[in-house]
Amino acid sequence: MTAVSLNPEALRACRSETYRLCRPITRREEAIAFVQERGFIYFWPIKEAPLPSLWTAVAGDRPVADAHDDPGHITWAWKDDLLGKRVWYYAKVLRRRATIIALDVLPCFYALSENYGEPEKDYLLQYDEGRLSFEAKTIYETLLTQGPLDTISLRKLAHMTSQASDSPFNRALETLQADFKILPIGVAEAGAWKYAFIYECVHRHYPGLAEQARPIRQAEARRRLVELYLRSVGAARPRDVGTLFGWPPRDVTDALQALVRAGIARAGVRLADASDEWVALAELVE
Repeated sequence: MTAVSLNPEALRACRSETYRLCRPITRREEAIAFVQERGFIYFWPIKEAPLPSLWTAVAGDRPVADAHDDPGHITWAWKDDLLGKRVWYYAKVLRRRATIIALDVLPCFYALSENYGEPEKDYLLQYDEGRLSFEAKTIYETLLTQGPLDTISLRKLAHMTSQASDSPFNRALETLQADFKILPIGVAEAGAWKYAFIYECVHRHYPGLAEQARPIRQAEARRRLVELYLRSVGAARPRDVGTLFGWPPRDVTDALQALVRAGIARAGVRLADASDEWVALAELVE
């Protein structure tokens, strides 16, 4: 297949639009609509992972400010106010970073998780097979039995309050969020900083999610998520797709090939002087 070139200016123009650099978001309602439009975004920009973020859409293409009174930090207030309101899904998902997902896209993510319809039993199989740590199992069981808990209370009830437990506890929280088992649903004035997430089990907060995800085939879910990704970033290398979603190369290839066959994407694209090949939206190279 003959490689085609993608003009870097065309890619920048595409991302300027999809990242909302030309039309900054100023209201919470616009932020909600932005997530619905894009399907999924990061909360903060991640340098090594191109994807629209709420911060960039509000504050522009600049580093996250250290100053607490920076106008861009209105995003933090919106995020906290909307936790548990079911207008979008917020948790550490993609690359275990803070991710916001549109509710109509959420079943595709859930269909690719290791949740098979019995959330109070499925995790035991993962644990028995060594795919879930003891700490993650303990935290999940604590939430299952006790209901929603802020981080401080959760650590106490899970018997993970020592300093040595800090890293295992935080890794377990990330693991459980990335696999759609738990999510933050609010903020409590707890701990030294008077700020702690309140966590709940996903299947209780979104009781219909498993049923929504059930009829979605995994290949279909991957295809839709990759299409949304390309429509946000314009073009990407296959390895970028694999890194973002955590999929093996074969699954990435199948999803990209499905988009190429449908005429949505174009493979074998070269960007400027880059030696590797990209996959781009067909409309950017036609």
